[in-house]
Amino acid sequence: MFFRPFEKLPPELQSDSVRTYYDILAKKRGSLFLKRLADLLIALIMLVILILPMAVIAVIVMLTSKGPVFYRQERVTTYNKHFMILKFRTMTVGADKAGALVTSANDNRITKVGATLRKFRLDELPQIFHVLSGKMSFVGTRPEVPRFVDRYTPEMAATLLMPAGITSLASIRYKDEDEIIGSISDPDEVDRVYMETILPEKMKYNLEYISKFSFFGDIKLMFSTIKNVF
Repeated sequence: MFFRPFEKLPPELQSDSVRTYYDILAKKRGSLFLKRLADLLIALIMLVILILPMAVIAVIVMLTSKGPVFYRQERVTTYNKHFMILKFRTMTVGADKAGALVTSANDNRITKVGATLRKFRLDELPQIFHVLSGKMSFVGTRPEVPRFVDRYTPEMAATLLMPAGITSLASIRYKDEDEIIGSISDPDEVDRVYMETILPEKMKYNLEYISKFSFFGDIKLMFSTIKNVF
């Protein structure tokens, strides 16, 4: 990945808190290059293997619920750049406007097929195209919506030094999210609890990932994700 000089980062990233993590990554440019190279190679191989299964999933989504096959939502990635994330739609149309931005496993907006797709993370397969374009990586910090990113602390902003990830250390280690928000019915309360309780805890793992980043660490996290999914 292209690594900008600190002075050319967006103003909101030019803080002492971010500088600490920037200096760590600046010493690992070789690993960052290997990370990008591996992303491209793995994404191309996966695209060839999964293009037919993805087509089948698209047809199933289309036939089992009304609405578009894909779900698009604005998210944030490297250097605070915004992009439209692409997933297979797992919820009813307009779900993001009819409830909280955060979903739990028992959210009644999730379709029956969507529940299965989410369980095995198949809804995220279209993000392979984001990996190819460089907007995302296989491993990184999960991309948040701008509303949450706008409330990041200066230290949290350090997670925007690297591409958003399909999987992350926080996704693997933080397994209590559904239990915490699953029983909350008020959408505003769900978002509040996520922002004030869950996100700070997940950010501890995200920042740990950056501070200990290595190419082989990414490979290990990818295998850990496969193990946890199945």
